[in-house]
Amino acid sequence: MEFLLIVFGILLAAGMFLLLANALKIPYLKTSKAVMNAGREDKKLSKTIEAIMLGIASKLAQFVPMDKYKRTRLESTLKSAGIKMTPETFTALALLKSLCIALLAIPCAFIFPLVIPFVIILAVAVYFRETGKADAKMREKREAIEQELPRFVATVEQELKTSRDILAIMENFKKHAGVHFAYELDVTCADMRSSSYEAALTRFEARIGSAQLSDVVRGLVSVIRGDDSAVYFKMLSHDFKLIELQRLKSQAQKIPPKIRVFSFGMLMLFLLTYLFVMGMQLIDSLGTMI
Repeated sequence: MEFLLIVFGILLAAGMFLLLANALKIPYLKTSKAVMNAGREDKKLSKTIEAIMLGIASKLAQFVPMDKYKRTRLESTLKSAGIKMTPETFTALALLKSLCIALLAIPCAFIFPLVIPFVIILAVAVYFRETGKADAKMREKREAIEQELPRFVATVEQELKTSRDILAIMENFKKHAGVHFAYELDVTCADMRSSSYEAALTRFEARIGSAQLSDVVRGLVSVIRGDDSAVYFKMLSHDFKLIELQRLKSQAQKIPPKIRVFSFGMLMLFLLTYLFVMGMQLIDSLGTMI
């Protein structure tokens, strides 16, 4: 009898879910996954739970209040980060995930009430993590592009000696660039073919929001206007090399202490080897003198 009640409860819940999904016009799971995977740069397939939540969040998006400035800023960040969602849907998805975590407080109230504050804190942390996901992806993308800028500037410096075709230089460089930089160069090159070069480069600068990229774009625009920018790119290449060295030094300072111990051991081993060779040479010279 209890088994029949469990089966009846499962079938009733499934039927209620299908009726509500049809009434709210929630898209099918395959459709949600296809929409989420379309145009993604990382090529990672979406999870089933994430696709279901996206379908629900898309319906709740119309109830999310958002002012014009915040919506414009978030829309630009999502577009640059490669997240194919509207600002309202993105915010609704973050609220939905945090709400699912907060609902765990209901069974905790009957089992272990002391855990309820931790569940609420976890729900708030999940909300802030989800809302900051676009900024985190954008920051990661910006850092990856800035790491390739010294090599790009050095390439432009060399190419300007024989050619001033900025579009050809960028198309040749994107073949050997990283994933993020190659994608942005591809978008920028397509934009340059369909509009003016200066406007396309300005939009490229606005998408990334990097101070180093702004210096590069300023030099490229001056080349397009016919200025002699060879000296500018030479100085810029020198400055970028110094920034790259500083970045490498900062990364070296973050080496774990265990690795530093092994590095110190290797240094002592080299010194002992050098002292041993010098000692053997000194003993041989003393033996010859005697």
